[in-house]
Amino acid sequence: MDQQQRREFLLQFLLGENKRYEGKAIPLSPENQRKLLRALMNLRPPKPVPEEVLAVQDAYLKERLSERGVASLSALLPSPLFPRVALWRGDITTLPVSAIVNAANSALLGCFAPGHHCIDNAIHTYAGMQLRLYCHEYMEKQGYPQPTGVGVLTPAFNLPCEKVIHVVGPIVHGNLTQKDRQALRQSYLSCLHIAQREQMESLAFCCISTGAFHFPPEEAAAIAVSAVLDFLKDSPYPKKVVFNTFTKGDDALYRTLLRLPSAP
Repeated sequence: MDQQQRREFLLQFLLGENKRYEGKAIPLSPENQRKLLRALMNLRPPKPVPEEVLAVQDAYLKERLSERGVASLSALLPSPLFPRVALWRGDITTLPVSAIVNAANSALLGCFAPGHHCIDNAIHTYAGMQLRLYCHEYMEKQGYPQPTGVGVLTPAFNLPCEKVIHVVGPIVHGNLTQKDRQALRQSYLSCLHIAQREQMESLAFCCISTGAFHFPPEEAAAIAVSAVLDFLKDSPYPKKVVFNTFTKGDDALYRTLLRLPSAP
């Protein structure tokens, strides 16, 4: 199969397994096909997938990663504050690190909003359907919603990183409280402890809780940097921590905190 055939095969499978989509036509353009495929994967509940479908999906996602490009770790900007800390702006799903951090929700099953551009959605999209299945099995065994500030380590499946650490950051309602601040710091520390336990070479953090969870970005960045620097003073692992930003605003915040020059 070529990439077009893989995409159409997956679309036919996902449309065909749900009567709601009966009669829905597959778009003609590759771009619209990709959007529909992502939406269907985002909406799909965690139920078994035939092995032949997973094989096609994995080949498709491998080629998609090649098309999107794997990030080069040489592009990381090391901070003069601490040589083991760096900044990188881009798509975290392309980083070939030991683990990336996912800002998850308490169900730990990804974002079910089709095409939503949150990091949780992106990670589940490019990891593949196996990640939602894995998280579902984990949550079924656990038997209760994932607590705030407690990281969970999972395989990365089709992502270029080796593992994913899912953590539920605090949701801010109204004014920011000291409890919110402590919960965010604990979210970072929990991920760092997992990286320490696993003796990870590199760990990439997203901006936890600053999106739909409404934690003010300026204070969130300050807490993140403080937690990481304090932890690394006493631990040889992870050997490298990357603060991953996606927006210009977040990038500027971290550049200031890490004593890096402004972006050109």
